[in-house]
Amino acid sequence: MLKPLKKLAKADLEGPVFLIVLDGIGEGRGDESDAVHLARTPVFDLLDREAKRCSLFAHGTHVGMPSDADMGNSEVGHNAIGAGRVFSQGASLVEEAVKSERLFQSETWHWLRDGLKETGTLHFIGLLSDGNVHSHVSHLYAMIERADLEGICSVCVHPLLDGRDVGSTTALDYILPLEARLARINAKPGRNYRIASGGGRMNVTMDRYEADWSIVERGWSAHVRGEGRQFATAGEAITTYREENEGISDQQLPPFVIAKNGEPVGRILDGDSVVFFNFRGDRAIEISKAFELDDFSAFDRKVRPNVRFAGMMQYDGDTHLPKNFLVSPPAIDRTLGEYLAATGLKQLAVAETQKYGHVTYFWNGNRSGYFNESLERYIEVPSDRVDFSERPWMKAAEVTDAVIEALNKDKYDFVRINYANGDMVGHTGNREATIIAVEAVNLALGRLLKKIKEIKGVAIITADHGNADEMYQWNKKTNDFIRDENGVPVELTSHTLNKVPCWFYDPAKQCDLQINDSLEPKRLSNLAASVLTLLGYEIPSEYEASLI
Repeated sequence: MLKPLKKLAKADLEGPVFLIVLDGIGEGRGDESDAVHLARTPVFDLLDREAKRCSLFAHGTHVGMPSDADMGNSEVGHNAIGAGRVFSQGASLVEEAVKSERLFQSETWHWLRDGLKETGTLHFIGLLSDGNVHSHVSHLYAMIERADLEGICSVCVHPLLDGRDVGSTTALDYILPLEARLARINAKPGRNYRIASGGGRMNVTMDRYEADWSIVERGWSAHVRGEGRQFATAGEAITTYREENEGISDQQLPPFVIAKNGEPVGRILDGDSVVFFNFRGDRAIEISKAFELDDFSAFDRKVRPNVRFAGMMQYDGDTHLPKNFLVSPPAIDRTLGEYLAATGLKQLAVAETQKYGHVTYFWNGNRSGYFNESLERYIEVPSDRVDFSERPWMKAAEVTDAVIEALNKDKYDFVRINYANGDMVGHTGNREATIIAVEAVNLALGRLLKKIKEIKGVAIITADHGNADEMYQWNKKTNDFIRDENGVPVELTSHTLNKVPCWFYDPAKQCDLQINDSLEPKRLSNLAASVLTLLGYEIPSEYEASLI
């Protein structure tokens, strides 16, 4: 049980402190791909004039991802905001889970193993290198050794060759030791451990942002159907392709299928289990969709085997993809919500279904339920079950209604709200719908700010990551959009690496708000301390500094 926070000798606010998350609304380039820039947003303009503004990092190492090339997401964003500091995500979490053997004690590992019948095979698909950007070969080795230890007779590896995060022609440096390791295990009676298929990461399986589904289709054909050019070994495939394509990088190598007497040695079949062992999500989402989605039209799968599929991690928390994963989110304690409950402050959390878990479960450090039900109220506004591009206004109005109604009935010290539109509509890739989504949020926010002014509250308005701010794919080398054969910009449906806005708005002018310009970097994890500064309470020693 946490001790109550110490009240500081500062003037009390008359109204509550609000933290309003405009999900997926980042700071873009202000060009034709930027739906936030293109939208009519008089309330955002008012905040620019009357509020104190700064920009926050919401991606990469600033939210605990392995590198600054990694997008933020709603889960890690709300983790960081609610926890007041950054917890490791991705590579370091997997490393710890492997070393502590927590990975092998997980329900998912047991589910994968126990689903195998006498003839079932455990398949591993992923990037074979030690680049530690998308994966690490040591994690694969640990799982192979554990499978052997636990008596799994049949294992297939489908390696994707790197040549991008490691040397461009180093594939054999990883393939040959893998082949030797599998051969050693196969010396035991009853073991059949082998490489089954693979190819270069930019040619097979690891597409991202839905830029080229044919990449995923080639992987599906090789891994699942066993279709493709056949070789006796992966080493032979690499050597042959290099001889035929002078100067080719590993990442561009074509797909290959390992066969014996003309038959693939490791097609993925009904009753098998499959692990996609990349920990980074952007190039893992599409193949996960191919295995898991019933409604799938990106390409003709022809056959979809009944398998148990799991990712190393959950790659998309917004869509909960994949459903099963080996490494859970970090164990986060002493969150802002827990501290406020221990201090006796009343809290209100409101969001529609799509982001309800983010202002509750993820905000509270991946913890379900209330800290103190008598002091907390959580309101879920049911989301529409339609394509969000068809109703881009989503439930912004209803979320605002729910907040205002709750404020009219009771008093709260701290209110947190999520408007989901910018993210969920941004994911559709529909720029025009996303512009409407941003305008809907702007309109709803305007209504809410009027209420905040009426009750003399103070608001922090920010976002958890970008999305709506960049609707077309960008080529940094050419300084232009990536375009199709007709010159049309290619849609971007993912989150972005952009910073997010952060406004501090005191419409009743109760405080002399000043941004701490000396604080760098400014990021989402500074927000919890900022809330406590406005509430007039001490900041826990483990928290990052306040922005004001």
